[in-house]
Formats: sequence, structure tokens, C-alpha cells
Amino acid sequence: MSLNPPIRDWRGQRVWLVGASTGIGEALAHALSARGARLALSGRRAAVLETVAEAVGGAEVLPLDITAEGAVADAWATLMDRWGSCDVVIFLAGAYQPTPATELSAEVIHMTVAVNLSATMAGVAAVLPGMLARGLGHVAVVSSVAGYSGLPRACVYGATKAGLINFAESLFLELRPRGIGVHVINPGFVATRLTAGNDFPMPALIDPPTAAEAVVEGLRRGEFDIHFPKRFSRVLKLLRLLPYGLYFALVRRLTGGGGR
Repeated sequence: MSLNPPIRDWRGQRVWLVGASTGIGEALAHALSARGARLALSGRRAAVLETVAEAVGGAEVLPLDITAEGAVADAWATLMDRWGSCDVVIFLAGAYQPTPATELSAEVIHMTVAVNLSATMAGVAAVLPGMLARGLGHVAVVSSVAGYSGLPRACVYGATKAGLINFAESLFLELRPRGIGVHVINPGFVATRLTAGNDFPMPALIDPPTAAEAVVEGLRRGEFDIHFPKRFSRVLKLLRLLPYGLYFALVRRLTGGGGR
């Protein structure tokens, strides 16, 4: 069942990807450009964005640091001057650092929360008034299957992603009746620069182009929770339904408990 308006035809759709320099964002730029979308690309590194824009046949380039106060609002105002309106905004920027509980620090907490949660929420706040004025549009945030339930070495990262899932659920309840599609994108392990440093097995690892195609398919189907790869994400969805005693025992067995 489609919870959002399906996006079946991308031709002429104006799409802003916030976090498009590498990884899923870059792959999504290629996938959407190939389908005829009109793109705007944002990220911290202007030169990298220009390279991506050239590779996809042209796009608006709006460099920004999503954690800088007012950065998304300023870029949105610039984009509105150029386009007049925007149909789809996808927030892909994220920070990831495996953090055992024994290595928990204020620095890691501040950095991860700032990028993954605070800045993304503020970014959504910046674009919503324009979408609500039209009564039309889609906003998507990239969370993670790590947000479904607690996992070893993810006490900070997983908490921010759980927050984003809750944030998206609340947005959906209020915004969908007002014409705005809301999506939360929950990838499993994707081979990007963020996961390159992992020193543990990553089940069902996929590459960014495969992840991008899963996102496009989820938007085509109008899904709220776009999770993938299904062979992994469905297992985590099932685990979170178990009583805690059984959940903790299974996760410790599957992961070794995160101990070293």
C-alpha cells in the first residue's frame, strides 16, 4: 500500500540532494539524472560537487556545511530564486563512527548528533514552509536500519538514526494530510567512505548504485519506510519485535556483543 504519492516519472522533477558528493548521494544523482530529473547538489566540497554535476550532465551546485547555522535556509533561498519551487528534497548528509560504550565521549556525541540529527531536522524546517505553501512536494531523510533497535558499537550513531525515524514518523502524521510526501530511508551496510573503516563483518553489504536503485524503487512505490537490502533489513525489523531477553541474547550471539 502506498503511504505517499508514488513518483513514477522523474522527467522534469526538481530534486535537491543534500549530501551528494559521494556514496549514496552521488549514486542517486546519477540514477535520477538518467531518469530525466532536474538536480541541485549540495555538500561541503564544491570541487567534488562540480565533478558530480558534470558527470550527470549538469546540475545546480550549492556547496554548504549542513551544520552551519542558516546554511540550508540560505541555499534553499538561492535555489528558489533559480527554480521557483522544488519537488523533492532528500537529506543524505551523515556522520558515522563506530563507538563502543567504553569509548563514549562528548566529542563523538556532539559531532554525530550535530550532523545526523540537529542539522537534518533544521534542514527540513528550512524547506517545509515553501512546500506547505504549495501543498505539494516530498521530503526524505536518510536514517539507517541501526535506528530500529540498539546494536553494539552504535550507541551514538544508532540513537541519532532512531531519532530521525521518530522525527519522520511525526512529520508524516502531520504533513501527509497537507499534501507533502514524507519518506525515511533506512539502508543496511553500503560500501562507502563511512563504512570503509569498519573492522567487523558487514552482512549483506551492497554498493552505492544498488542502494540508489532501492531508493528510487521505494519512491516509485510511495513507501514511507524505504529499507534495504530486504534480506538484512527484514531480519532487523523482526528482531526488534522480540522480548528484550531474547533480543539481547540473539544480538550478542550474532555480533559477539561488540566486545574486543
